[in-house]
Parts: sequence; structure tokens; C-alpha cells
Amino acid sequence: MKVAIIGGTGFVGLHITRHLLAAGHVPRLLVRSGSDKKIAHAEACEIVHGDVSNLPSLLECVRGCDAVIYLIGILREFPAQGITFEALQYQGVVDTIQAAQDNCVGRFILMSANGIRPDGTAYQRTKYRAEQALKESGLRWTIFRPSVIFGDAEGRMEFCSQLKQDIIDSPLPAPLFHAGLLPFKAGLFELAPVSIKDVADAFVLAVTESRTESQTYTLCGPERLSWKAILSTIAAASGRTKLMVPAPALAIKLAAGLLDRFPWFPISRDQIQMLMEGNVCAENDSFARLGLTPTHFSLDQLEYLTRGN
Repeated sequence: MKVAIIGGTGFVGLHITRHLLAAGHVPRLLVRSGSDKKIAHAEACEIVHGDVSNLPSLLECVRGCDAVIYLIGILREFPAQGITFEALQYQGVVDTIQAAQDNCVGRFILMSANGIRPDGTAYQRTKYRAEQALKESGLRWTIFRPSVIFGDAEGRMEFCSQLKQDIIDSPLPAPLFHAGLLPFKAGLFELAPVSIKDVADAFVLAVTESRTESQTYTLCGPERLSWKAILSTIAAASGRTKLMVPAPALAIKLAAGLLDRFPWFPISRDQIQMLMEGNVCAENDSFARLGLTPTHFSLDQLEYLTRGN
């Protein structure tokens, strides 16, 4: 099958492209100018140069394909640079749906996110609206909502690499965020890291399995781990120990309110809010429904963090 991938040069796209090729499919990637070096196995892929905001490029990318996978997502927006949740996480999906409809490509697989809701942050709201647009499109859809994704990014940035760079490798103590002024339950909010291999397996399975149509899958790893435990595991995988201290989330949000418009500031107000909400699956049966076994978040799965050190 020929599969159009919108957002195929990022961390998740790298692995999905590779898994599609291994399964005998032909990926066709929409690639922005200057991003050719980010393409995995370019010699085996079809490449369309363009941007998700360019409708002719979208039409060219999906034309003649059997399925479309939409992966574009951002954690922070920078409106002055044209990088917004509205443009990339909602309007891009709407325009790609239209391109699929215009080209009679009936199969559409969307990367969403665990924890989205209509009254959440801008990130959560645009992801939610994109899901609704897809469900109302008349296309044969599948939606995946992963928790935080870990795995070898091969030079790209992912969840654990980012935490290693910003927190573990920093000379400052690691922050154990907590609500309120007193450090009750500091760093005890929970996440369920999911392996990129498992996420890619799920996407590739959905390309051909009709039983995944009209289904939404929340993809969480098998463990619910506290923020503190995750930082400790990343530190251990990096061959380090790390001092950790309570940090009131309110103070960080106030600082972010002043500075998160600058790319060098490590976190935004909305990211703090979503982090403190936690990111675990209320019902963690999606991998069982898919017939897949999720990977544990463990030291041997994080060995990529020491490469090049």
C-alpha cells in the first residue's frame, strides 16, 4: 500500500516510516524545504516537497495513496514564527481531510494525544477539535492518543532526551513540581511512558486492519510512574545520580508567563499545567485490543541516552 505521511520527518514519523517500509508499504512524505536530511530511508520513499499550509502540496502528497497518516504536533507555539496549535494541530488536519476526500483516499489515521478535552489548554483543545473534524468527515478513521513517547530519536529530541538535556545534565537540582505552596506530593503526579516502537507498530497495523476503523486507542505504557521515578530512571540510565528538590508549580508558571514566548525558556505555562494533570490511561486496554504487548519503561530501553557521550 502507498501511505501518505504528513509530519514524517519528526521523531514519531521516523519510526513509522521505517515500520511501514519493513511491512512492505511505500511511504510518501510531505517534506518542508530544508528538511530532506531528516528523511529516513529517502531512497525507498516517495517525496513531495511542500508545507502543510500549502494546499496544492497536500493534494499532490495524498493523490493515489491508499491511506493518510497525520502526525504533526507541537508542544509549544510561537505565533511570531507562524507556529501555532491552531494552524498545525487543527487547520492542517482539516485541510488534509479535504485533500483526502478530493482524492478519494478513504483511510485516515490521526495522531492525537492522551488527556485532550474541549475545555483544556490550547494544545488539548486543538487536538480535540481535530478529532471531531475527522469523525465527522465520512472517512474511515482511526485515532491514536499516546501518553508521553520514549525511544531512540536518532538525533531528534524526544521525551527522555529532552529531560536529560534540560534537567538531568543541568547543574541545578531537578524540580519536583507540586501544587500549592507546601511540598505535599512533590513530584508524585504520574505519567505512563509508551515506547515509540509500540506506537509505530500500532499505526502500521491500523493501515491494513479494518477492525481498527472508527476506533480510538489510548496508548500508555504498562507502568504508571511518578515524575520523580521517571527522573530517577533517566538519571540512572545516563550513569548519574541527581539531586531533586520540591518546586512550586505556581512559581514556575509565573516565570513562564513572562518568558515562555522565548524559545530558550525550557517550558510553557500550558506544559506545566498538562504535566501536573498527569498523563495516564483511565482504561489501559488498547494494546490488548490491538493484539500488541507494550514495552516496559526500563534502563535497558533507555540505553540510547548514553550514545555519543
